[in-house]
Amino acid sequence: MRILFLISIAALAARAAGPVSEADLKGAQADATTWLMYGKNYSGWRYSPLNQIHAGNVKRLAPAWMFQTGTSGKNETTPIVKDGLMYVTGPSNTAFALDLLTGRQIWRWSRPVPRAAQGCCGQVNRGFAMLGDTLYKVNFESSLVAIDSRSGQTIWETQIEDYKKGYTATVAPLIVKDMVVLGIAGAEFGARGFLDAYDAKTGQRRWRFWTVAGPGDPGAHTWGGDSWKRGGGSTWITGTFDPELNLIYWGTGNPGPDFDGSVRPGDNLYTCSLIAVDADTGKLKWHYQFTPHDLHDWDATSDPVLMDITRDGKQVKAVVMANRNGFYYALDRVTGKVLVAKAYTQVTWADGIGANGRPNLIAGQDPTEEGNKSCPGIGGGHNWQATTYSPQTALYYFTSTDGCQLYFKTHIDYLDGQWYQASTTQGIAEEPSEGSVVALKPSTGEIAWRFKLAGPPTAGLLSTGGGLVFGGDREGYVFALDAKTGKALWRFQTGGLVIAPPVTYTFRGQQYVAIAGGSSILAFKLTE
Repeated sequence: MRILFLISIAALAARAAGPVSEADLKGAQADATTWLMYGKNYSGWRYSPLNQIHAGNVKRLAPAWMFQTGTSGKNETTPIVKDGLMYVTGPSNTAFALDLLTGRQIWRWSRPVPRAAQGCCGQVNRGFAMLGDTLYKVNFESSLVAIDSRSGQTIWETQIEDYKKGYTATVAPLIVKDMVVLGIAGAEFGARGFLDAYDAKTGQRRWRFWTVAGPGDPGAHTWGGDSWKRGGGSTWITGTFDPELNLIYWGTGNPGPDFDGSVRPGDNLYTCSLIAVDADTGKLKWHYQFTPHDLHDWDATSDPVLMDITRDGKQVKAVVMANRNGFYYALDRVTGKVLVAKAYTQVTWADGIGANGRPNLIAGQDPTEEGNKSCPGIGGGHNWQATTYSPQTALYYFTSTDGCQLYFKTHIDYLDGQWYQASTTQGIAEEPSEGSVVALKPSTGEIAWRFKLAGPPTAGLLSTGGGLVFGGDREGYVFALDAKTGKALWRFQTGGLVIAPPVTYTFRGQQYVAIAGGSSILAFKLTE
């Protein structure tokens, strides 16, 4: 009976699942029943208009089901939800299709990670992309795989780069037209970063944009000698897309090595930057470098969120980011011009951003052999955790680590595929870092409210039409805040570290909120 029951569920799911079209992805924001891409929509809002769960009843939220993945490691997935199924990825090259009613596993996909594949931060994965009946995910050893959503069988696999040279892949891909767009990790191993686009049907690479300018590239003069060859600039968090402008926006990471800038004189383009590239060709339209010649590991890989803001009484097409360097930025997404730049946490390395867009540096903030205090710490400000924008409140929400660290500098020789950071950081015992959820007015950078967390943040956020902001923390709680005031309204102990962002959707007329906690996937709905 058990075998027949499993087969019947799988068959039912296969019949129910419909293909995802380009039009579906463009209209993803209007379909509240699904969650079709990493940021909910191409603008990266992570906002759902669903309001069945709201401030007045969120205390009745309780688990509907829990799925144990059986896989240890950091679970950072954003689920894809479509036609009665949930598709999730896990650490160490695992993935699952789950039944939305019960959380029962429909299929499981797995692949051993080669022993020689090394990464800075665990064998993590942040989710699928979907087009047609095909799911796309990256494998840790730097490959892209296409999987049949109905059966869980591999359709094709393409090698992105050589993991023996320090490259790894952890990003959730982004579907743009008929292409799979993705980034790469490996800056801490001296890998030269890039942004790639692949044909969704064949897996053939369409274009590549190198995020570290080499000989003959604009910006090559910003690297001394041959330091560009091991320049970093990873692209490990999913970007966004403006179909009207035909531009892809993607953040880039730190230069290599992280803390020793003497071996890479210059601004080190295009590290710690936001790049806007033509979707069809991968050609650079514009860039903005948040932290020239970064010495503090302040990746600019936070999700770039697209919205219209008001400046001087006019609506401006903007792209916003809470940067790891401690400043909030709003840029004109057509030109890359800085519209707003304002600190949202303690910042000691710069006293503002000049009219030319460059930071006004404060002397004495560089790493030293003895250790030098600077703020924010290595994790930010805001790090990679997913942000959200609510058109209902007109607020932008993100998490922040508020505090300072000692930054050390040493010399390190580059060895192919080996750790290449040139020292590290240390916390300050008498000044422990704190964490917060920040609600900010995008047009001005003014903070509307701040909610204190129990330590530095770990998880991403979700906002809803019910006037709520959902998130999670390092103590294992998933929680809901009032989106207008930041008041805590509900929390639930998942039993494991919460690193992933939540999603929401409807199934059989009921709204659910789902999130990964520890090695589990949990789905919540209102109790009677």
